[in-house]
Amino acid sequence: MKHLFATAVVAFAALASSPLALANDYADLRPKLSAARESLVTMLTNKDKRGADHQKVVKDTADAVSAHLAKMKAPAGKDAQFKELVDTWNAFKKTREVDLVPAILAGKDDEARKIAGGVQKERITKCQQLVGELGG
Repeated sequence: MKHLFATAVVAFAALASSPLALANDYADLRPKLSAARESLVTMLTNKDKRGADHQKVVKDTADAVSAHLAKMKAPAGKDAQFKELVDTWNAFKKTREVDLVPAILAGKDDEARKIAGGVQKERITKCQQLVGELGG
């Protein structure tokens, strides 16, 4: 019985480290990126979605992406693309927290739309592109 359990553990570990498992990690990342973007767009476009409850959703969706990325590794031979993904996401998240959310909450909708539709749109698009290249 112990031998059967040990064999199952080894088989699971091999499967979890396989390219298929990495692809699943990247496939799981894609909807998290979309949820993070959508929660912020909702806050920007709906003044009734700027309260503490939705601010928490905005923070939680971004934190979920960061947590997911922190557990991931680059597929073989794609270290540069993975680093670019992480760097692009971190820049997206920092701008969101430092510039974009404060502008929205201050009622500076024009400024917020400019940021969201400019550099932030470029960054989230780049993140999604890189996720695709990495297996998602």
